[in-house]
Amino acid sequence: MRTTLFGALAAAALCLGATSPALAAAPGQHLAHSPSSGCHLANGIQHVVQIDFDNVHLTRDNPNVASDLEQMPALLNFMKNQGVVMTNTHDDLVHTGTNMISNATGLYPDRNAITQSNSGDLYDATGKPVGYSSFSYWTDKLSTFSGTTTDRYNLDYLPSRTAPAPAQSVNVPAPWTPFTEAGCNVGEVGSPNTVLENTGTDVTTVFGPDSPQAAEAKADPVKAQADMVGLAVHCAKGAALCASGQQDALPDEPGGYAGHKALFGNAQIQPQISPSGPVKATDGSVIADSSGNPGFPGFDSETANNSLGYTAQLLEHGVQAVNLYISDVHGDHTAAHTGDLGPGQQTYEQQLAAYNSAFQTFFARLAEDGMTAQNTLFTVTTDEGDHFAGSAPTPANCTGNDGNYCTYATRSEVNVNLPGLLARQRGNTTPFAIHSDPAPAIWLNGNPERTAPQTRTFGRDLGALSLTDPYTGEKQPVAYDIADSVEQRILHFVSADPARTPTFTAFSGEDSYVGGGQLNCDRPCVYTTDAGYAWNHGSYWPDMQNIWAMYAGPGVSARGTDDTFTDQVDMRPTVLLLTGLRDGYQVDGVPILPILADSALPPAARTHRSQLTTAEAAYKQLVAPTGTFAMHTLKASTAAIKSHSTGDEQYTKTENALTAMGTGRDATGEQLAAIILDATEGRSAPSIGRLSQLTTSAGHWEVRAAGVN
Repeated sequence: MRTTLFGALAAAALCLGATSPALAAAPGQHLAHSPSSGCHLANGIQHVVQIDFDNVHLTRDNPNVASDLEQMPALLNFMKNQGVVMTNTHDDLVHTGTNMISNATGLYPDRNAITQSNSGDLYDATGKPVGYSSFSYWTDKLSTFSGTTTDRYNLDYLPSRTAPAPAQSVNVPAPWTPFTEAGCNVGEVGSPNTVLENTGTDVTTVFGPDSPQAAEAKADPVKAQADMVGLAVHCAKGAALCASGQQDALPDEPGGYAGHKALFGNAQIQPQISPSGPVKATDGSVIADSSGNPGFPGFDSETANNSLGYTAQLLEHGVQAVNLYISDVHGDHTAAHTGDLGPGQQTYEQQLAAYNSAFQTFFARLAEDGMTAQNTLFTVTTDEGDHFAGSAPTPANCTGNDGNYCTYATRSEVNVNLPGLLARQRGNTTPFAIHSDPAPAIWLNGNPERTAPQTRTFGRDLGALSLTDPYTGEKQPVAYDIADSVEQRILHFVSADPARTPTFTAFSGEDSYVGGGQLNCDRPCVYTTDAGYAWNHGSYWPDMQNIWAMYAGPGVSARGTDDTFTDQVDMRPTVLLLTGLRDGYQVDGVPILPILADSALPPAARTHRSQLTTAEAAYKQLVAPTGTFAMHTLKASTAAIKSHSTGDEQYTKTENALTAMGTGRDATGEQLAAIILDATEGRSAPSIGRLSQLTTSAGHWEVRAAGVN
């Protein structure tokens, strides 16, 4: 969930007619628009709407309680009937910011440097780990929590895994540029890093340190947040909508990016899209923060009611692309703020009903404006899955409906004090920084080499720790699996910025949330809290990394459900193929051919569809963080890190094998993706012999990964 500076992302475009402010309707009135002559998309697509949820489930967490999406039939049935629900989609094994930025850019986290989110650590010049947030505006340099700004971008680009990283930090290409270059305006409603995330460095980056906005941020940071944070419109060149806005500066954009402007925050956007009053939610209420300031309500208050209401207003008033974030429905959105809610709890069920009502109103409103699946491309997904950690429900057969609500004596992750447990069970007091998580990242002080004695001892001790799960009563490892820098590279956790690479990433149990604490465990080393965080996410367990994605609109031929293996980087190339646009770089994802109509494909891709589909399946298992190659090598990495052998022979042998296999995987994957993308983007017909050879090679690497020791 986005509890510290979050948002949602996606990358999309929506082409409806640009409407001048003078023609804008009053709040609550809807203007129908003809397609803008300046916004050019393919396949008869006039609009694209991309929705990214925070932790919403397709499958049931309690077999007696309908799932989140089952309780949003206005959304689920619309997408199933008009398009397809992908039931075998996977996340990046990390968190909200990472997952949503992968969705938007088509890049795995190693290529955008958001390898730890929503925060992480990096080594300073002395080898000391220092904390930072992954949430800041797209062009910001990385800043630490202590206020130090580094010389690298927060979004630090790695152009290729098979070539050295750039000598100087390069900003990741922005996801809105193909759409704005095609004449479309792109709106962002809570999408991470495409909007201002804070009233500090983000405001000075965009508006300048001596601007009126910077003065407001100092004088009244609460109102400044409602006015400037969380909302943006990136405009096509010369668009009247952004004439009064800021320069949309992207100094490292491939091919250059000049002459574009953007609006940042409600204070700039609202006069253009709702000049007669504040923007309203789908239920007609004013969108405002908890202090009553109209504008951005806060990332955790980006409910369906608020996000969809702002999105509709943008679509109706000259914005031709909207990417929107919808906040976690598992948390208590009422004034009581009782913490995370369990499946079937009354408040949880009521919030799901409100989300469903918001979607019902949203789709009806768009249809009134002439935006339907016949001319609009819709995508919907979630950033990650999560696992409910709590006691059994009462009553045992509760359903969450007809008054048969569930209650829980305890709703809490199983908190693990890792420093205390290491000291108690292993006598290891090595100092380190940790990104608390079910898959915690660990930075040992001093940044020792992975083969250094203290690193090897720490890895062995970490692998030997155990705990008793208070919910199941079972003894289990604290770390089921462990990755050092070699395996983290395979998992796409090692970016162009070497200072951010953790010493280890561990993968704990489904209920466990592993973090820091006192060496003497001044409270139990393993404990639960009352009504705190109860939804565990970020690890490799099926209910965490198995997610879903939906597609509907022109060029999407599939209906109902489809179980093709995909992950988050595949949405970007699928949307660009359908809209006829291209990125200025090679993405890591591939278009999802099984759900696309022949008419949407270039001739070469249509002719060789079968071979390309087979190649895509092999490619995904080779490169995906949750594919067979990565999961096999993670097991080998764990065994090596935990090993004791003469001269550390087993560790050395396995690490050398994993290093070579990672290099081979990257070379095969990059070449295979290039052929697939050239064909599906219409650049060239594939060499079927070479495509077949690389597909076979992908399978070869997977077999080798299964046998490494």
